[in-house]
Amino acid sequence: MTTSVFCGIDFGTSNSSLAVANQNDVFLVPVENDNQTIPSAMFFARKDNHAYFGREATERFLTRQPGRLMRSLKRVLGSSAMRQGTMVNGELMKFDQIIAAFLDQMKRKAEADCGTELRHVVMGRPVHFVDNDAAADQRAENELKQIAKNLGFEHVGFQFEPIAAAFAHEARVSGEKLAMVVDLGGGTSDFTIIRLSRENATKHDRNEDILANTGVRLGGNDFDRDLSLAEMMPELGFRSKYGTKNLEVPSYHYFDLSEWSKVNFLYTNRILFQAKQLLRETHDPVRYGRLINVLEQETGHAVLAETEKIKIGLASSESFAATLGFIDQDLRIDVARKDFDAAIITKTERIVQSARECLQAAGVTPESIGLVIMTGGSTEIPLIQQHFRQLFPAAEWSEENKLSSVGLGLAYDARNRFS
Repeated sequence: MTTSVFCGIDFGTSNSSLAVANQNDVFLVPVENDNQTIPSAMFFARKDNHAYFGREATERFLTRQPGRLMRSLKRVLGSSAMRQGTMVNGELMKFDQIIAAFLDQMKRKAEADCGTELRHVVMGRPVHFVDNDAAADQRAENELKQIAKNLGFEHVGFQFEPIAAAFAHEARVSGEKLAMVVDLGGGTSDFTIIRLSRENATKHDRNEDILANTGVRLGGNDFDRDLSLAEMMPELGFRSKYGTKNLEVPSYHYFDLSEWSKVNFLYTNRILFQAKQLLRETHDPVRYGRLINVLEQETGHAVLAETEKIKIGLASSESFAATLGFIDQDLRIDVARKDFDAAIITKTERIVQSARECLQAAGVTPESIGLVIMTGGSTEIPLIQQHFRQLFPAAEWSEENKLSSVGLGLAYDARNRFS
């Protein structure tokens, strides 16, 4: 099998990238204007259902243009929603069509940039698309493979994302090192222990170098969710009381508003009617009225976008504030890093436990790890950094190309497989 151009696609929960390899070089292709990564977001305009992608999709939504924003599409793979589809501006659309449209615009952009058709691809995948469900996990991979085939890729392979990240770093390794890859994305946290060296980089079969893989379906979106429930949703009436029996208002609205992939399911006449009925009995009409506003104006994603800004801001500041003037002109929410840490500590410990399980599966100790490769946006969170530096106090650290190393590594892998 011979071809001159090979492709790696990192279809991420939050961000995506595409890299191309020829016989001489491996490089990222700009997939949105001059940007080498694109947010995994789509916006369907209400007027004609035209699809916009990435930063433009988010911008159109945040500037209140009528339509529907979709994010975290990767999390639908393997789920029942994949088969059921979703209503988009009154039209039923299947998620395989939606994901295909997103990947197709990346592929076409890359083909125009390279001047050739891309036929061979290695797609990234988490260690587990779905936790504790092997059938759903395999179904997710099969669904993504069929989408890639439908886009014209003749040969489709898969690689665990943390292994791909290791391949991207291998060319810079001096000597041989036992490396732990910590890949914390928007939807999953994945770990690989692998022997790296420049000599190993050209080997076609790396199975003997890969000691263990583990993963858990937790990531940046889950941190957004916990931060939202702890700090944002109470300002919309979460855990407030209603009626003569002093009951808590129903919580499912708030849980769905705190999860990127579920926000759109709240925008129905039935849910809005039920919320308005409860407004008459609430003990906190100001805060609960803000929930009504969000449901009426369909600004749930905007609330989550502000939540995400706080999370990112707290990576470099001890406190950060969001202004939610689109709900209430005087609404400002200040969050201290210690409160964010408290909100995410349970999930952080579960993520670190998955890393410990990777060490156990490989039969190695933390002290034997010579290199820790951090990739994925969630590795910027100070609490995450603190826990992993405590786990690997003697290791070297590599934190380059956090949002693009997986895509590069997939292209390296594609060249090794298909050339």
